[in-house]
This record gives sequence, C-alpha cells and structure tokens, in this order.
Amino acid sequence: MHYVITGSIGHTGKPITEGLVKAGHTVTVVTSSPAKAATIEALGAKAAVGSVDDGAFLKEAFAGADAVYLLIPSRFDVSDWRAYQNKVADNYIDAIQANDIRFAVLLSSIGADLGKGTGPVDGLYDVEHKLGKVEGLNTKILRPSYFMYNLFSMIDLAKNMGIMGANFGGDPIVLTHTDDIANVALGELLNLDFTGQQVRYIASDERTGSEIARVLGGAIGKPEIPWVVFSDEQTAAGMQQAGMSEETALAYATMGETIRSGKMQADFFRNKPVYGKVKLEDFAKNEFAPAFGV
Repeated sequence: MHYVITGSIGHTGKPITEGLVKAGHTVTVVTSSPAKAATIEALGAKAAVGSVDDGAFLKEAFAGADAVYLLIPSRFDVSDWRAYQNKVADNYIDAIQANDIRFAVLLSSIGADLGKGTGPVDGLYDVEHKLGKVEGLNTKILRPSYFMYNLFSMIDLAKNMGIMGANFGGDPIVLTHTDDIANVALGELLNLDFTGQQVRYIASDERTGSEIARVLGGAIGKPEIPWVVFSDEQTAAGMQQAGMSEETALAYATMGETIRSGKMQADFFRNKPVYGKVKLEDFAKNEFAPAFGV
C-alpha cells in the first residue's frame, strides 16, 4: 500500500510515517520545508516538498496513493482562518479525486460538529462536510480533545505572574496527547476497515483547571500555584499582548468560552471513547518540566 501523509513530520506525522514504513508500506510525506527532506528520507519515506496552498503540487504528491492522512496546517498569518481552511480542503479534495483515492483519515477536532462558536475549529466543520460529499471516498474523522501541548502556554504565566489559567477550567477539560492521536491514526491507516464517513473521538485524560495547575505545578516545584479562570476579554487581551493578531486572539477566546459553556465537549461526552495511555502526570514530568527549565 502507498500512503501520503500531510503535515510533514510533526507530532503525529513522524510516528505515523515510522509505523507505516515499519509495516512494509511506501510513504510520501508532504512538507513545506526543504530542510526536512533529508530527515523524511532517513525514515524510509519520500519527501514531497511544496505548499498545500498549491493544488497542482498536491495532485502530483497524491499520485499513486491508496490512502491519505490529512490535516490543515495552523497559519497565524492569514486574515480569514476559516477561508484558508476551506481552501486547503478544496485542494485536498481535488487531489483525492484526480488520483481516485478511496481512503482518507482526517485530523479534525472536538467541537467540529458545531460549525459556529469554536474559533479556529469552525472551519473543520466545513472540511468534514466537504469530504463527506466526495463520491467513493471512505473517511475516518478523528476528533481529539484539547491538546496537552497547548498547556505549554502556561509557562510564561507561571514564570511571570505565578499563576496558570484560561477562560475555562472550572469544569473538567478533556485532554489529549499527540502520541495517542498518532497511535489511533496509525491503526486506522493500517486497517482501512471504515466505510462512508465515520467519526472517532480521541482523549488521554480529564482534569479541571485546578487539577491541571496542581499537577503541572508539582512538576516544576510549585504545587500550590493556582488556576485562574479569566474573563473572555482578559483572555483575548493577554493573547494579543503575547503577539497574537486580534482576529486570532478573539478566535481562541471564543473557543475557550465554548469549552466553558460545555458546548464544545458535549458531543464528545455523548460518544466518550476509551482514553489513551499518556496521562497528565506523564506530560508534566517528561515534557512540561523540561520546557519550563527544571
């Protein structure tokens, strides 16, 4: 089987590529960085260097694929995030149809069932629905919850203000580690036993904001550090002060409000999966504390 992996060799792309190559399959990895080509080839895969904004490039990169792993790259320099997500989705679909590909695994997100009020996730609603209309394509939609890696944003707060927090966290937050996402995605790609369009939720752990602060704080020698639930306005302002554009900051603040209201996690809890292996304590000890510098 031949697979095409988009998203380069990031947190999910690299372990997926390694797993597929180990299983004896051929793999092409799409990357926008020429500097990563050698690393990709060292994994036993082929590097296709180009931009997902380039439809002609993607049609060539997807040639010969039996299945593709799709994700929409994060772009903080675009003026209309949802329009950008739709543009990339259209390019993916054109490449899939041009090469008569029958299987796709999409990295989507919790909250993609809503289509409104989820900030950067709104466009993934569109992507899911567009893929669902492609005749003959079988798609597995992966909806992970809040990435543990997002908690790296707590480092500056802890160092500069002695707190952690967001505009949510009073109720439990479902957390996902990218290792668990990669494990699920690899299994789906190896099996290819799904038909039509199917949704699968992914999660690793579940904690309140206060519990997150206690675990992360304990790993950096600050076990009493508090979790503060900010207002939406404070959240947006803080993100802008950290260098985010106004549009991006407002989008993330909106997403936080939807998490706080319970709407974003509602469908997840109706279809709650078996949780993965990586727990918050693992992330705190092995990744958060080293990043913090202890």
